Parts: sequence; C-alpha cells; structure tokens
Amino acid sequence: MAGRHKRYGAGRSVLAFLTAFGALAGAGLAGAAPADAVQKRARVAPGVTYEEFDIDAAKGVAHAHVLRVDLAHPQVRVDLLHPGAVASRAQVSRMADAQGAVAGVNGDFFNISEAQHPGVEVTGASVGPAIAAGRSLKAAVPQGQRFGPALPPGTTTEDVFAVDTDGRARLDRLALDGSVRTADEQLPLGGLNQYALPVGSVGAFTSEWGSVSRKRATCGTDTDRAAPCSTDTYEVTVRDGAVVSAADTPGGGPIAAGTTVLVGREAGARQLREFAVGEEVGIEHRLVAATDGAAYRLALGGYPVLSGGSPLPGLDDTTSAVRTAVGIADGGRRLLLLALDGAAAHRTGLTIAEVAGTMRKLGSDDAFSLDGGGSSTLVARSAGGSAVSVRNHPSGGAERAVPNGIGVFSGA
Repeated sequence: MAGRHKRYGAGRSVLAFLTAFGALAGAGLAGAAPADAVQKRARVAPGVTYEEFDIDAAKGVAHAHVLRVDLAHPQVRVDLLHPGAVASRAQVSRMADAQGAVAGVNGDFFNISEAQHPGVEVTGASVGPAIAAGRSLKAAVPQGQRFGPALPPGTTTEDVFAVDTDGRARLDRLALDGSVRTADEQLPLGGLNQYALPVGSVGAFTSEWGSVSRKRATCGTDTDRAAPCSTDTYEVTVRDGAVVSAADTPGGGPIAAGTTVLVGREAGARQLREFAVGEEVGIEHRLVAATDGAAYRLALGGYPVLSGGSPLPGLDDTTSAVRTAVGIADGGRRLLLLALDGAAAHRTGLTIAEVAGTMRKLGSDDAFSLDGGGSSTLVARSAGGSAVSVRNHPSGGAERAVPNGIGVFSGA
C-alpha cells in the first residue's frame, strides 16, 4: 500500500484556559498548561507525569486529566492494553494492573450493542485495526459497520494511532493484505478477527478472536450496520494447512492455536462451499502500513483530529461530550494522553473541534480521538505504588469494560 500523509486545514476551538499559552516559552516544557490552571501535578514514574486542570469550553467548564509520556526516556514504553482476546472486554484499570502498566487510557470504539439483530451475540470487539507487542490482532471493519460518532471527512476505519518498533509515535493507516490459496485458486481475504465482514467476502478468525460466536460477522452491510444478517453463509475450519470441517452457519467457541476458521458471506460463502475436507489450504494475512516500511509495536483505531498542527477540516463543533484523545509531539517522542472527567459538574465536555484545539495548545502536532462517553477512563499509579487508580470520574458512574487501551510502562 503506497505511503500517504495528508495535511489538513485549520480549525477553531474555544479554550479560555490557554490564553496564556504564548507565555510558556520559558516554562521548561513546551505545550504545558499554564501554571495557574493546573490544579494537580504529580510524577507517576520516570518520564511519566499526571496533571489535571479545568478548560473553559463553549458549553461549560470541562475538567481534563492528562498523562505526559516521554517516549525518549530509556525506561518508558507504551503498548496495547487488551484483555487477551479480540472479542472480549475488561476495565482499563484491570488490564493495566494485569499487564504491569503504570498508567493508561481507554482505546478504540467497539461493538457495544446488537439491538437491531435480536439473538446475535455482542462481540465487544473494536472497530479499527489492532497490534499488540508487534503482533497483528485484527483488521478494520467496513466504514458503515463502525460504532461511534461520524468520522471526519477523509478519514476511515483503517486510521490508527501507532508506535513503531523504535518507540516513535505517529498516525497512520493499516490495511489488510491477505489471501486463501488452494491448488486451484487464490481468494482475497476480506477480514481478520473482525465483528463485521465486507459483503461477499471471506474472513479469517484465529485463536486471537476468543470464544464469542462469529455470527455477527455476517450481519449488516458495508453501508448499513443495522441491515439484517446474511442468510447465505458458510464456514470452513482449517487446521495445520488442511480443511477439517465445514458448516452452513458461523459457530463459536475457542479456536485452537494452528487453526483458522474461514467465514464467508454471499459470494464468499459460495467460494468456500467448493472446499473439500482434507483439501490443502494456505492462509496468509498481514496489516500493511500506509507509511512505507513502517513496522509497529502498538496500533489501535479511532480517528485523527489534528495533523501537522492543524485541525482536520469538517470537525464537529456543536456536539459536546466526554472525550479521550492521544496527542503526539516532538517528532513522535512525546505523548499526551487526555481523558475528560465525567462528573456531573463537567459532563458537557468538549466538541471534537475543541479536542483538536486542546491537544494543539498542549503541544501536540498530531492528535487522535478515542472512544468517549462512558468509556473515557484515565488510570495511573501513585509514585511508588503497585496498582493504578482511576483518576477521572467515568460518566456512567463506574468504570466501563472496553476492548483495548493505551498502556504506559516504566522499567528496564
């Protein structure tokens, strides 16, 4: 996939707390919030600090919680927080403690409801691509199948926040490149561990998926998430390079290592019906970055709001909500992880245009919006502590289980 980077036009945000931003040149940390605005600042670990402050936004005062992460620090790294399966969810605090993170925020939007498909199991799987510890977990669902607010013009479900194997952060896109080969033909692979497959395609499900039913992958269409489930489906199980079983409908249950379940809908189902038990099948898949030669240790979905210091054109400037976002500064060597507070006094939150402006004024060159509302969660340890605590107030009154997040780790 050819490399591509886009620059976007300027936008606008209403952020009264940043009126003193121009005086920050001598503050020692470019892009820091004004000293008189910060209500609390604490060291979490070497290279990781936490602060909180108010933002006087268009529809009221929002309260921000921010982690500043120095990726150039030799003891600091970031990776994907995840519960061990794509089709699974856990609270950010539990994932952070289980993986030994000192801090983190929630991640991608996800399959949270199936009200339009009665009887179909909700997968909890995320919308966009995901890479953890350099391992590709899943690819992006079709545009019309995503959950979350409308995407800004020109963005897609393949957009990711990513950190490469050299520890440098950037925004990119990840597309699936895969195939299914038999002695007679080669089929393109339309999905990898996704809760929704493109109409007419074949998707692969591996042990990374988990045990949730694969039925949801054949529901909806590329343009209508609520469309009925397909009635033309087929499933083939391939183990150690050969077909071992087939079924007319997608199944569930754990998938063993060395096994891939191929799920087809419409034209894809008709192609899979040609496979015979015992037939040799080769399956290949990888996520290909739009940035030529990029190799990522971490990637997760959401959507960009700031590129090259400029807000994307067409950002929503009317709908305020509790938000989570990640900003990139200093050529990818510094991160700013932001989660708004969901307490009643601050619940009006920010518009997406205000999020872009906030991240820019905090020093970000690029920024990426993550899931918000009841999912917005920021956790951090106290200095010297052994477990994280939730620093913001989730708007639902309790921490929501989510499919993934960005974890900050400290140590040799």
